[in-house]
Amino acid sequence: MKAEINTIWIDLNEELYKFILSKVKDEQISKDIRQEVFLKVQTKIHQLNHTSKFTSWVYQITRNTIIDHFRKVNDKKISVNALDIPEVDIENFEYSKLTNCINQKIENLSSLHKEAILLTAFKDYSQKELAEYLKISYSGTKSRVQKAKEILKKSILDCPNVESDRTGKLLDYINN
Repeated sequence: MKAEINTIWIDLNEELYKFILSKVKDEQISKDIRQEVFLKVQTKIHQLNHTSKFTSWVYQITRNTIIDHFRKVNDKKISVNALDIPEVDIENFEYSKLTNCINQKIENLSSLHKEAILLTAFKDYSQKELAEYLKISYSGTKSRVQKAKEILKKSILDCPNVESDRTGKLLDYINN
């Protein structure tokens, strides 16, 4: 069984790295997470009853390790202030290009709504990934994201440099 798993691991290694990188967006952190997954696989391999389930088992460990990573990072406090946003390249972070008024509106959201907006809009979490991360139902996550967007939209429409049509659809903003 061990030789079979080693062969599968060799085949899975690069694919796993690409998967982690697509979620984390940082090469070094992705390598660290892959190493952590490898260690978990080695220490928990005795729990695997069927080698046919090895790949899905490894991916489940990987997803959980990625979630744990973001929990550690986000325990520091999710903040709109670009200096406090963990692992974000300020130069390439779209949020930094928004106006001060819009930034302030996001900052004024409740912590639950702010977290939902930041993770889905700026950290590219899908709503399913957010549900896993928050450990709440998918429908609960969808509601939270929708409510956060509604609150933010109403709030942003009050900004003097935001242009909208008669129906309240955001058209443009002028960067100050």
